Amino acid sequence: MKWRFTVPVNDAMKKVVIASGNKGKLREIGTILSDLDCEIIPQSKLGIASVAETGATFADNAMIKARHAAAESGLPAIADDSGLVVDALDGRPGINSARYAGTGASDDDNIDKLLAELRDVPREERGAHFHCAAVWVSPDDSVRPLVAEGRWCGRILAERRGRGGFGYDPVFFDPNLGRSAAEMSDEEKNRQSHRGKAFQQLGEQLHSVLKR
Repeated sequence: MKWRFTVPVNDAMKKVVIASGNKGKLREIGTILSDLDCEIIPQSKLGIASVAETGATFADNAMIKARHAAAESGLPAIADDSGLVVDALDGRPGINSARYAGTGASDDDNIDKLLAELRDVPREERGAHFHCAAVWVSPDDSVRPLVAEGRWCGRILAERRGRGGFGYDPVFFDPNLGRSAAEMSDEEKNRQSHRGKAFQQLGEQLHSVLKR
């Protein structure tokens, strides 16, 4: 899932900060944005620390992170916020997906808690989806913020499958492909995933803005 701008990118767009410190997410976003005619810079390379995610929605948190990175760097910034929404858990872990098992929890800690909470839930009631909100902001608000969202539907497995990906990928099963997210190649996952869909939409919006 890639795109290339067919119009010249202006000087203000030659560098874009990615507001994330998650290595797996940075790798995934870098792959999705590989054809973007800009230099993609992780915020850690500029010494920008993470900001508290105090929003009530994925889009709120993505905007908080992007605005923080843009203000600190003086450059346009891209951020996303994503998480797992489980039907049987009334939408949890949701915006708390990265810290579901507590502050500083590892991916395995979060998965262990999720599987424990779903231990007695039958297969047909284990529906879930990943949700992603991706945003782009300019450092001086000269261009309106852009927001795009994507969803990936599936169900939660009873145990881990696969060694790829990150986060909840080993227990998220795509019934259309018959594999967990952790059993997919990066390219295959980006075609299906919530993040791939959100960033594809974001790229299309950016293209429209730059044509003006």
